[in-house]
Amino acid sequence: MLLRDKTVVVSGVGAGLGHQVAMACVRDGASVVLGARTKSRLADTAAQADPSGERVAWRVTDIADEEQCTELAALAVERFGGIDAIIQVAALDTHFGGLADADFDAWRQVVDINLIGSLRMTRACLPSMTQRGGGSVVLIGTQSSVAAPTEVRQTAYAASKGALVSAMYALARELGPRRIRVNTVQPGWMWGPPVEAYVRYAADAEDIPEREVLDRLTARMALPEMATDADVAESAVFLASDRARAITGQSLLVNAGEIMR
Repeated sequence: MLLRDKTVVVSGVGAGLGHQVAMACVRDGASVVLGARTKSRLADTAAQADPSGERVAWRVTDIADEEQCTELAALAVERFGGIDAIIQVAALDTHFGGLADADFDAWRQVVDINLIGSLRMTRACLPSMTQRGGGSVVLIGTQSSVAAPTEVRQTAYAASKGALVSAMYALARELGPRRIRVNTVQPGWMWGPPVEAYVRYAADAEDIPEREVLDRLTARMALPEMATDADVAESAVFLASDRARAITGQSLLVNAGEIMR
């Protein structure tokens, strides 16, 4: 098991990717500390991941609040003795639009959560990882930061995640001497609750079968089917593990070959 005897903080446990990351971490042997804003989702994921409760702890956490980030990291130390990795999933991805109609106050909120919030949560985990002699930071980015999709316009989201990748390079240099690795997973179209909702919406709006919308999305991918939330979670688990001990400052596209770099 890739994460045997490790403690992993997973921030941003929703119905999709965060849930899959938590499930994969527990499956691969980790003790997991979960954070999200919605109590019911945390409780549901914790119960599914480990019904005994022995290897899962959770706390309601908003990464826009520094004190709450600190408390989540403290919970990991209290319950499991320290932190070996953080997988930072939490993000604001529901703001749509481009520059011409931009509401910059809304953009600031997107940047505060996706960039500053991710760094807040990461910083809260650094003391314990340093004390443990190293660790792994896995940031969840997006393919949109390197190649904007034509179907939806999310300029603020893409810009905030692009800034997060830029920060990753600096963090990899800064934290490397502590043996803390920093990498980014960049999903493309990812089959899970958000994309399922988009496919239903597009099919209804165009009065076409959902299969036609999905086929249109996957037509430009090298592989014949879209990556799933679970596929992206597997990549995050690998980067959190000691199997990736020599990998830092890297961005991994998980996109079924839609964009190749």
